[in-house]
Amino acid sequence: MKDSLLFTGQNEIEFHKRFSEKAACMNYLMDLKWGKGFVCPHCGCTKESNCNLLYSKRCSKCNRIISATANTLFHQVKFGINKAFLIIFKMSATTKSISAEQLAKTVGVNRKTALLFQHKVRLAMQSSEKHPLTGQVEVDETFIGEKDETVGRSTETKSLIAVAIEKNGATGVKRMYARKIDNASAVQLKTIFDKHIATDANILTDKWTGYSPLKEVYNITQEKSQPDKNFKVMHRCIQQLKSWIRGIHHSISPAYLQGYLDEFCYRINRSIHKENIFNNLLCRMMEGNYKTKNQIKFAYCS
Repeated sequence: MKDSLLFTGQNEIEFHKRFSEKAACMNYLMDLKWGKGFVCPHCGCTKESNCNLLYSKRCSKCNRIISATANTLFHQVKFGINKAFLIIFKMSATTKSISAEQLAKTVGVNRKTALLFQHKVRLAMQSSEKHPLTGQVEVDETFIGEKDETVGRSTETKSLIAVAIEKNGATGVKRMYARKIDNASAVQLKTIFDKHIATDANILTDKWTGYSPLKEVYNITQEKSQPDKNFKVMHRCIQQLKSWIRGIHHSISPAYLQGYLDEFCYRINRSIHKENIFNNLLCRMMEGNYKTKNQIKFAYCS
């Protein structure tokens, strides 16, 4: 797609002017899918023949008809593609996203339908794991869930997550990743290191023993956590995450928690690229494969 045709910015009025009709949305998706040429997903043929179906192409070799949304995260969306576009805009271009209940009222669908499509969007927000954190990195763990009297790193009523941030100076954050983990063992903590942190990063953690075995691979410095004295940036990020969950979503099923973590980090990591965040997410939706509700849950756990 030509840069001049890309939708950029965060202006909701301009968004509605551009994508209020189905045709505008589908033509945009067609440009994203076939802007660089047609390729049949079944046989690899690059030639197309006449097709009478709107927003579709026919392969001249295997004669199959492929729609613009086939085998993407838009596949079998039954409530209108313009509503799907609005959900994606609300979840990307806005600062804090939107709850399923409010979204259902805004776009005119039931809550379960809104929530299911939000989960599909969150799949597209997953990290590619191609850009690990470098430089000054901090790692910590925290619990997400209802308030209780539990102290320490073990609880039955909360979900444990590991958080990693790449610092930008003394007080800023370049990027952030968070992963749900089963416990604070070295084996579980290693997942966020392997997926999101470069081996040459300078990593700071607290004194928890679970980090010690990881020093064989990663450059880790450990120091005792002292409230209001160190790890200030990390603690601020964790507080923002918890406030976002409580303020927007109120409560989250542990089975889908990773999706919400991915959503929060997606917007944080693209805070300096907000102009193109909506288009970036549309591209990811087109690259993703169609998934059922059960497949979505499995994808979050993988």
